[in-house]
Amino acid sequence: MVAGKPRFELATVVLDCADAPALAEFYRRLLGWEVKASEPDWVLLRCPDGGTGLSFQSEPGYQAPVWPERPEEQQKMLHLDIRVDDLAEAEAHAVAAGASLAKFQPQDDVRVLFDPAGHPFCLFLH
Repeated sequence: MVAGKPRFELATVVLDCADAPALAEFYRRLLGWEVKASEPDWVLLRCPDGGTGLSFQSEPGYQAPVWPERPEEQQKMLHLDIRVDDLAEAEAHAVAAGASLAKFQPQDDVRVLFDPAGHPFCLFLH
């Protein structure tokens, strides 16, 4: 700890959605992570190896972001970058888990997909 500065550790990224248990189940299948805590409107996943977790929180007024962004429409606030060993295999696995491939792909070495709640996420090679 630096003198005069409290310790900070990013513990969890929380994704808002319409149905927290459903979105958590998608990411559980995608990543193979474990459910560590669950309530009706909130679920926490943790990587078995440790590190930052993912939580999902149901929000009654949730609106899926639009990507690529367009003026006057719901903007994304963040997206997840997920490193993979094989892009084609990872894309197929993500789609089988419930993701959909974005029509617009900005790069050949990255795949942009949407989770079931409409959040964009990127798969990229190591």
